[in-house]
Amino acid sequence: MSTMNISLPDSLKHFVDQQVTDRGYGTSSEYVRELIRHDQDRQLLRRLLLEGTSSAPGTPVDDDYFTALRKRARGQ
Repeated sequence: MSTMNISLPDSLKHFVDQQVTDRGYGTSSEYVRELIRHDQDRQLLRRLLLEGTSSAPGTPVDDDYFTALRKRARGQ
């Protein structure tokens, strides 16, 4: 694992420390890692949505489609 040092103004350092305490993180590093993972997820979702908007239209779905999907999910 690599190490990264960051500088924060006192107000942000206090905020991070408070989040660590209030939300049960062991360290500020855990909190920052979670923020980065959430940002990665957000960027992935954005990329997938943009890819979807530029793709060809799919087949329209109706109530029968969702009924069949529910049955398949239940293993019926």
